[in-house]
Amino acid sequence: MKKTSKKVIGLTASALIAVSLLAACGNSSSASKSDSKTISNLKISFIPSKNPDDITTATKPIANILKSELKKQGYTVKNIDTSVGTNYQAVGEGLDAGSVDVGYGMSATTYAMYQDGSTPLLMATRKGLSNDGSDSAKYWNEHKPTTKTDKEVTSYSSLIIAGNSPMGKKLAKEANDGTLTWKDLNDAKWGLESTSSAAGYMYPSQWLTENFKHSIRDLKNTVTMDSYDSAMAQLASGQIDVMPEYADARMDDAAKWTTTFGAKESIWDDTNVIGVTPAIANDGIMVSEKSKIMTADFKKALSAAIKDMAKTDEGKKVIAFYSHDGYVDSTKADYKTAIKVANSMSKAN
Repeated sequence: MKKTSKKVIGLTASALIAVSLLAACGNSSSASKSDSKTISNLKISFIPSKNPDDITTATKPIANILKSELKKQGYTVKNIDTSVGTNYQAVGEGLDAGSVDVGYGMSATTYAMYQDGSTPLLMATRKGLSNDGSDSAKYWNEHKPTTKTDKEVTSYSSLIIAGNSPMGKKLAKEANDGTLTWKDLNDAKWGLESTSSAAGYMYPSQWLTENFKHSIRDLKNTVTMDSYDSAMAQLASGQIDVMPEYADARMDDAAKWTTTFGAKESIWDDTNVIGVTPAIANDGIMVSEKSKIMTADFKKALSAAIKDMAKTDEGKKVIAFYSHDGYVDSTKADYKTAIKVANSMSKAN
């Protein structure tokens, strides 16, 4: 009898130890799972397509909005660190190095240049424009001002815009008459964006190659701008004659043209289109392939959170700064044309 009791006690003790060990393993697993749903720091870098200070101010609310939306997706993000890239390449390089987790508002060609270190997460949708579908400079000039439509689109064109300087007027007349020449384009002073900018550099270069057998690098009078606003300001003052821009940046700067930029006439009277590029895939939100926090599950949660953010009143105000209306899922295939353009530019080096 005593032997039986000892056996029972021994078995009971063993069972308790086993249960305790299982419970400990279970708790360890739960803790690990819980930890994986907490992100210490999410680093977002914005493309400097507009004045960097304005971007910083406009996007300031995004940290709290995204924290809230990610919480709904099961993730606690302790801190969201936002910054504005010094140029387009800086954002791409940050993604490539893993020092940036998210590149926000990346142009198609910036992604194309840094595709090995980044992955498309979302593509922006925008309202279409009244002159969409026409590649005729004359048509755009005869149908000013450009207005938005109700149609949501995922692409846009780059417009090569001439200002009100004597050379700008000459180029506009030639464009309308169909007599534009490389000589006059080369004599003009151009304000260009970063070399990885789709609308401000790469696609305009393709336009020059296709129409005049020259690339943007062949232009003898160019100056690199830090944003479209800077280029617009110099176009208004006559410091430059031509600038390439996303269609249609003039809508965004119409008020500034006669106030901040100091022009006397309206932007629609002072400027004309001299070239229209093929369609460019809309800006995207890219994530770093080298980021330690970008697991498949977190990418899914981040995608849902950003799409939901874009539906809130506060979120709409933030993304409107980039002329974004919302976001759709995106893959590398969406940027096939941009990759070809970037590759052709690279080979031309």
